[in-house]
Amino acid sequence: MAFIDRLQTVQEKQSSLVCVGLDTDPRLLPAHLQGQPDAVLEFNRLIIEATHDLVCAYKMNLAFYEILGEHGWSILKRTLKFIPSSVLTIGDGKRGDIGNSSDRYARALFQQVGFDAVTVHPYMGFDSIEPFLKDAERGVFVLTLTSNPGSKDFQRLAVGTAPLYLWVARAAQQWNTKRNVGLVVGATHPKQLKLIRRAVPDLPILIPGVGAQGGDLKTAVRFGCVSSGNLALITVSRSIIYASSGKDFAEAARTAAQNLRDEIRRLQKEFASGKHLIEPLEPQIPGEP
Repeated sequence: MAFIDRLQTVQEKQSSLVCVGLDTDPRLLPAHLQGQPDAVLEFNRLIIEATHDLVCAYKMNLAFYEILGEHGWSILKRTLKFIPSSVLTIGDGKRGDIGNSSDRYARALFQQVGFDAVTVHPYMGFDSIEPFLKDAERGVFVLTLTSNPGSKDFQRLAVGTAPLYLWVARAAQQWNTKRNVGLVVGATHPKQLKLIRRAVPDLPILIPGVGAQGGDLKTAVRFGCVSSGNLALITVSRSIIYASSGKDFAEAARTAAQNLRDEIRRLQKEFASGKHLIEPLEPQIPGEP
């Protein structure tokens, strides 16, 4: 089954677009876990136990595990074993290198670690991403317009008749021959998200930036989803996994995830009352300040 079909199946079964970011920082663990053996692993296990029926995916930023050295890679692989097979996993490493290096990155993350999907950057072109695309069941999310302020430095520059991020989106659409390509677009760019969704009406979009980074949930759902109301992944980390710093952290995470899931479902129903989730667009602009 192609990754896009896998994602759609999971989202329908779970009735959720929520992707929880397991970006676990040992310095932010509840006091009662501090200093315990495998504290990060235990924290992840309890978060997963509390939330797995409310989400469509978990995203793990590799930096939070690489910093822990060899033990961090063990925690990463052991955490994945706690995640039910009915929920997708995303390795957020933003990889992308010359072909033989990317081939090893892809084999490491898909085969050795076991992620269902990864994030990649497109700066080095198609040959740097091609190794990740070989298995139709594994997803590849291409950085298109990221949520950080520095995205304006390059991603929003005019390149001929369109901003660079639109060229990336269009290229990703062409690379989607196995139906396993998606985009990463920050919720902090609602107008641009709207333009990108129009350019790629059937690709999954991983949408960070809701919550702590200030992205608006309503516009993320409205412009991130396809016309059927899915294929957007609203990824949230801090406001869920650190919803409480006490012994009730797992229960608090569940409440936060459920509230987010329910609000997204409410918005889906609201927008589905019209014929289409995507409004008519303004004329494309060649670049942005």
